[in-house]
Amino acid sequence: MTASPSVLLASASAGEGCALAVVVATEGSTYVRAGAMALFGPGDAQVGWLSGGCLEPEIARRARQVADTGALDAMEIDTRDDEDLLAGSAVGCRGRLRIVLLPLARMPGWADVVHAWWDGRGALTLAVSDAGGVHARVGDTGPRWAMTPLSATGDAVALAGEVQVPPPARVAIFGAGPETPTLVQGLRALGWHVTVVERRARWIPETDIADAWLMQSPADALRHLKTAPDAALVMHHHFEHDREALDALASTAIPFIGLLGPVRRREDLLRVLPTSTHAVLLPRLRSPVGLKLGGYGAEAIALSIVAQLQAWRHGETA
Repeated sequence: MTASPSVLLASASAGEGCALAVVVATEGSTYVRAGAMALFGPGDAQVGWLSGGCLEPEIARRARQVADTGALDAMEIDTRDDEDLLAGSAVGCRGRLRIVLLPLARMPGWADVVHAWWDGRGALTLAVSDAGGVHARVGDTGPRWAMTPLSATGDAVALAGEVQVPPPARVAIFGAGPETPTLVQGLRALGWHVTVVERRARWIPETDIADAWLMQSPADALRHLKTAPDAALVMHHHFEHDREALDALASTAIPFIGLLGPVRRREDLLRVLPTSTHAVLLPRLRSPVGLKLGGYGAEAIALSIVAQLQAWRHGETA
C-alpha cells in the first residue's frame, strides 16, 4: 500500500497544527508498506491509517509534538519480539515500521506538489536527510525545506529515507446510472482518480467534485482529459450512447475497456461498429465487465466492477 490520495489531498489543504506521518521503511509483517501516510490534526483529527488502529495513539501523540514545535521527528515501532504478542499494544504482527513525522506548517509549496501529482504529472518523491533536509518533487523540480530535528528521549531513530508514490490510477466512466454512486465511492476509496462523462443532467449530482464530471461527448471528453485514463468503463444503459463511446475509445491506447451488459448486447454493439475497429477494440474489451461475485442490483454490480479493476491494477488474475 502506498499513500492514499485522500491523505495527500487532505494534507494539501491542512493548516496549522497538522503533521504528516510517512512510513519510510518496513520489515516483516506490517499493515502498510513504505510510502503509506497518515495525517494528524488538532484534537483527534486523523486521515488514513498505518495500522489496524493499535499503533495510532502513539503515532498521534508524537505527531502533536511535531505540529506544536515545528520540528520534524522519526519513530520506530517494532513488534517482532515474542513479548509483543501479549504485552503493550499486543499487536502480534511481527513487523517493524520506521516513520518520519513532518510539520506541514513548515512546508510552503507542499500543496502545489500534491496537486501536480494528482493531475498525473508524475510520481511524487519525498526525501528526508538526517540533518533535517526535506525535498518533495514531482518530476525534476520541487521545494526543499530545512527543519530542526526534534530531540527525542531514548535511542535516536534515523531520519533519512526516501519514498516514491506513483500517480493515482485513473478511470473514465462513460455513462451514469444506478450503479454510479457506489462505483465512484468505491474506486475513490481505493485511490482511483475518477472522471464520469455524462451528458444527461438527471444523473449528475449537485454535490460531487465539479471537475469529476464532464458533460461532453465521449470523443470531446477524451480530448479534454489532460492525462489519459488507465481504464475506461462504458455503462450508459443506452445502446446508441454506448456505441458512440466504444467507437471513440477504439482509437485510444487505453488498455482496459469495460462494457456493462450481457454478451448478446455486446455482440449487437459490435455488429453496428465498423469492422475496422474490432481488431483494436476486442483485445482490450472486458465484457461483461465485473467479477462474478454473486448478488443482484446496482450495489452488487458496482462491487464486481471495483473488484475487477482493483485486481487488474495490481496484476492479479481472476
